[in-house]
Amino acid sequence: MRGHLCDRLSMMVLSLTLTIGAGVAAAQDVNLPDMGSPADGLLSIQTEAQLGRQVYANLLATESVITDPELQEYIQDVGMRLVAHADIKRGQQFQFFMVDNPVINAFALPGGYIGVHSGLLLAAANESELAGVLAHEVSHVTQRHISRAVYANQRASTMTLAAMLGAILAGVAVGADADVIAGAVGISQGLAIEQQISFTRSNEYEADRVAVAVMANAGFDPMGMPDFFETMSRKTSSLSRDAPTFLRTHPVSADRMAETRARARDHIVEEPVESDDFYLARARARLLTSSRPEVALEYFTKEQLKPGQSDNLEFRYGEALTLTQLGQYAKAEKLFTDLKKEYEGVIPLRSALADTQIMLNKREAALATYEQAIDLFPRNIPLTVRYAEALLRYEQPQKAHDILLDLLNQVPPTLEQVRLIALAASAAGDVANTHYYMAEYQAMSGNLKLAIDQLVLALRTPELDSVQQARFEARLKQFQEYLPTRKQEREDNR
Repeated sequence: MRGHLCDRLSMMVLSLTLTIGAGVAAAQDVNLPDMGSPADGLLSIQTEAQLGRQVYANLLATESVITDPELQEYIQDVGMRLVAHADIKRGQQFQFFMVDNPVINAFALPGGYIGVHSGLLLAAANESELAGVLAHEVSHVTQRHISRAVYANQRASTMTLAAMLGAILAGVAVGADADVIAGAVGISQGLAIEQQISFTRSNEYEADRVAVAVMANAGFDPMGMPDFFETMSRKTSSLSRDAPTFLRTHPVSADRMAETRARARDHIVEEPVESDDFYLARARARLLTSSRPEVALEYFTKEQLKPGQSDNLEFRYGEALTLTQLGQYAKAEKLFTDLKKEYEGVIPLRSALADTQIMLNKREAALATYEQAIDLFPRNIPLTVRYAEALLRYEQPQKAHDILLDLLNQVPPTLEQVRLIALAASAAGDVANTHYYMAEYQAMSGNLKLAIDQLVLALRTPELDSVQQARFEARLKQFQEYLPTRKQEREDNR
């Protein structure tokens, strides 16, 4: 069975090699420059970002990226807390996301796109352990390890590198064997395909050293990194087929663990920051990735029966979420109401309560719960998204559009935000802005040609005002500048 799966992955990677090499620019509307020539030396930050956007767009297309607003906001928030204390090069940006995959792993793509498997979140004992992994991946990006790896292997052409990154997509899309995914993640980080390993030993040590300081400066316990390494290492040998994928893509020796722990002792944080959101995120991830909600419910209820766990926020929240999925809304409402009283500052409890009230046809109570939450926590992304969904449900599209537009003007939007504001504009009869938002959605998804088509439609909308006209034209020009010229397309297809 393992052999058949590897054969299938090999064929998929071969297919990706041919497809990406000849036509990925046309397919994804991104023109990849030649990154392997000695004249270019290191990858530019702009080129890394371009390549990262393409791979992320392809991952989105596999529907392997978890788009749950609360989970996305949580992983982005932890990541950006670390980035705020990292040595960021000019022009570097970061996007953190979660992949629906039970294997314990994380990976850094070019351009600051950092993926975390749901299995790793579930395996982390606390927020500092999760932060340790994210800080390590952030450090790979800030230290330009991907660029340096490509420079060390200058024979790697654009086609080869794109195929390497495409191997991740194959592994994730088919739920591949852990060995195959381990190789694919290693390849994605820029090494030659025959090496089948991740960053060099010196890169790993450097990422550890940088990450420990970043963690401490961000208020996390730097001991979380060696603790997680040792927990994974104790499970099994890194050479074993049963080893966590994280160990095979990030080999952890006894010397490396000892050095990381010694460095962590030099960066003691007296009162590490550990948020309740970690436990809520872990509960959501467990439910979203369970084969059936009944399985998740059994887990949450059993855990609460263990000594000292009856009041555990993670398990109580998980139980209430699962009851909602199972249609037991009255029980869920009672649990969420009790939890909200105990944890007044935990935002997801309020939106979960309101959603349960909606399912119980308690319209006024649900809207009141949302409005109170928005007053207390304005411009919180998942809360605003959930409130907008409720407003659309209750046929208040203009109000939904207004709160989403306010959010859009203040914080970098997620795909879900843009999709939702396009729906709100459409429901409100705002044709021009519907096309404009859909253009943004297509651009964020990596489809620049479709984005341009939407902007052309927006500009053809009757009775545009001068502000809209100027905005749409400026965005159209910006998108067109990213597209390859016909001459470039002909050269790329030779």
